[in-house]
Amino acid sequence: MTTTIGKTAKDTSIPPDTRLRDIVKTLPKECFQKNPRKAWFSALTSVLAAVFGYSAIAYSPWFLLPFAWVFTGTALTGWFVIAHDCGHRSFAKKPWVNDVVGHIFLLPLIYPFHSWRVLHNLHHQHTNKLMVDNAWHPWFVEEYEQTPQPLRFFYGLFRGRLWWLSSILHWLRFHFNPAEVPPREQKRVKLSVAVVAMFALIFFPTLYLTTGIWGVVKFWLMPWLVYHFWMSTFTLVHHTDQEIPFRDEKNWNEVESQLCGTVHCNYPRWIEFLCHDINVHIPHHLSVAIPAYNLRLAHESLTENWGEYLQIRDFSWEMMKDIVDECHLYDADQAYISYQTYRERNK
Repeated sequence: MTTTIGKTAKDTSIPPDTRLRDIVKTLPKECFQKNPRKAWFSALTSVLAAVFGYSAIAYSPWFLLPFAWVFTGTALTGWFVIAHDCGHRSFAKKPWVNDVVGHIFLLPLIYPFHSWRVLHNLHHQHTNKLMVDNAWHPWFVEEYEQTPQPLRFFYGLFRGRLWWLSSILHWLRFHFNPAEVPPREQKRVKLSVAVVAMFALIFFPTLYLTTGIWGVVKFWLMPWLVYHFWMSTFTLVHHTDQEIPFRDEKNWNEVESQLCGTVHCNYPRWIEFLCHDINVHIPHHLSVAIPAYNLRLAHESLTENWGEYLQIRDFSWEMMKDIVDECHLYDADQAYISYQTYRERNK
């Protein structure tokens, strides 16, 4: 039986005997090689970008503050990407180095490292698998119909025009509860939560006492919101498109989900630089062992050997509007339907 790539523009299909490891074997070996110089240079780049951003916040007149916030929040997204590599053990060869660096780079974002690491790896194992993938997926129509109206309204906001706040809900819902992870990982998660709590108990009172409530808003809250804008946007765009279906467990196929069910989206180059090419997403789903600084090399190889199966987009507000206005409820025949389509069906 041939594995079909949902509703792709090219209407192609993957040879039925193709396995994920067959695709990974076509990638250059250099893609998987850790380079300490490149890894630490990436970390240093993010640190310097954040220093520059916070300096701009401190010394900019009020009318330039929005630009400083956007730059600093984007730089902090780069901090997340460094921790992201640490979570996949692709930053350093020694596990303890990955753990230490991962904790440090997630502290300003108030993320417990081990909690995020375990849950994110679950997403990679079950990408686009309905009711299992914990990153981002739509509701079933039936589930939506059984939901009280106030919750429908709330869901509609955060699945629609307030998508940029959705990762905050995910952060609150999943990352501070050790019960969300397997028992063998719960001690590590509790450690990470404790580390974040200690940091917050020192950082926020100190920031408030030295800069006041406006300082907390100016130096932490606004860049943090920009960071969550990018977290929500990257996650949404990586895995949501009218041409990308979700599958139930019985019909799920790892090649379809990892090669064809994730999106490579081109953003303005300054964003890609500060965020360490996290937008080059398809190779990362084929193998989490590929460090961020090798993603472009892997993508070039995929484009050459598997290009007809790749989902590639260019970031634009029109594209975002299409996603947040159309990709709401899961429909087995159409992958997604909008709230408007649902209402028209049920008049």
